[in-house]
Formats: sequence, C-alpha cells, structure tokens
Amino acid sequence: MSTAHVNGIDIYFEHSGEGQRLLFFNGSGATLERTGPMIDPYRARFEVLVHDQRGLGQSEIPPGHYTMKDYAADALALLDVVGWSSCRVIGVSFGGMVAQEFAVTTPGRVERLVLACTSPGGSGGSSYPLHELGPLDDPATRKRMLPLLDTRFTAEYLADHPADQALASMLAARSPETKTAEQRRGEREQLLARRAHDAMDRLPNIMSPTLVAAGRYDGIAPLANSEAIVSRIPDSELRVYEGGHIFFAQDQRAITEIVDFLDLP
Repeated sequence: MSTAHVNGIDIYFEHSGEGQRLLFFNGSGATLERTGPMIDPYRARFEVLVHDQRGLGQSEIPPGHYTMKDYAADALALLDVVGWSSCRVIGVSFGGMVAQEFAVTTPGRVERLVLACTSPGGSGGSSYPLHELGPLDDPATRKRMLPLLDTRFTAEYLADHPADQALASMLAARSPETKTAEQRRGEREQLLARRAHDAMDRLPNIMSPTLVAAGRYDGIAPLANSEAIVSRIPDSELRVYEGGHIFFAQDQRAITEIVDFLDLP
C-alpha cells in the first residue's frame, strides 16, 4: 500500500502477489477499499498493480476536467514507479475504457489484454450515460440501475429466478458510503470523462492478444459494443457470458477463463 506523486497528483496504489505482472483497472466509482474481493482472484495468480483512479478513494481529487488520456497517463506513470516495462492488463467497465486508451497509446507495454463489459465509443457504441442517473451510491440510482445491470431484471423475471433475485437485492441493499462534497465531485468528474471516450478508430493499434468479455444481457455496455471492439483489434476474441454487466458474479466460467487467458505465455 503506497502513494506515488505522478502527473502532479498523489495516486494511491497497491502492489502485491506473485506471477505474471498484471495491471488492473477498476470501474466507475470503484475504490480499492470496496472492490478488494473482486481483485483477490487475480492476486492469487499474478503480481497485481491496482490503484484508486484520480478523484476516487485515497487518491487525490484534482481540479477537473479529467480526460481518458489523464487516466491512462496515471497508470503509465505508476508502471514506471514500480519498474515494469510491460505487463498484462485487464480493465472492467470504465476501467476497460481506460485500458483501451492505455493500450492504443502504449501498445508495446501491453503483453495481454482483457476488456470486460466495456465499450469503444464513437461509431462502435458508447456505454450508458451514467452521469444522467445521479450519485452511484444513492438508493434511487441503484433501483434505476438494476435493469441496466441486467436487462432481464424485471420484477417478473426476478420472482422466477431466486439466485438473481438474491443478487439484485444485495446490490440494492448495500449501505451507502458517507462522502464529502469533494469526493462526490471526484466521482462526477470520472462519469463526465467517460462521455468523451472514443478509441474505436485507434483500436487497430493494439498489438497484444486480446480477450473481450461481455455479458449477454448487459444494458450498460451492450453486447454489440463488444462485437465492435473485436472487429477492430487484430488478435482478439469475444467470449459471451450468461449475465449482464455483473456477469462475473453470474457466470462461474468467467473469472476462471479470464485468469487463464491472462496467464498464457
């Protein structure tokens, strides 16, 4: 657990585990404090570098506006801090957008790439405009997000599918964090930055083997957006999982297959 001063701001990061080097990009509003269990399966197989992205968690909240280039540049600077010339990369949701920006900008530093439940922007399609929903941890926002997380999540569907009902109830019932106005500004800046994401025409710059992982019922990053990504990255494949934006928790194949792909020579 460390803090590095890069690009004029303090970035909090964690560096742990053994194995192939893996850079992990988190999603919208996600902090290391709350997403540790999601990252743990990767720490069991890899030497993982993960950070609170600018504006979030224990990292600094600089003045806006933030750009996708800013987020990618922060990660690149952290690689230099820990002395990695290259690594494997995984990006989830918003993190997948940053991972695209990182990979098209510095393709030689990416050995393998996973883009999960994300979108390329531009002509390839954008993810749902979450900035229009309100604070991500607000109970009303969570209720509105359920059918976006999985387009099947109607009251009728959930009544007939106890496992998904339990998952939806858990997501809706999570206690909100107490946040300062400045912390909420940082979250808002991140949501606004994702509006301008457009890597579509630059995706052919990516040279690494790439796995694009998508949920069949994702209402935030629709399957068509993942198909568009695969159409532009030369050495890429698409795997579709039985779930929505949270397919990691819905399809037991997902994490195993993603970890195995990242660990290939």
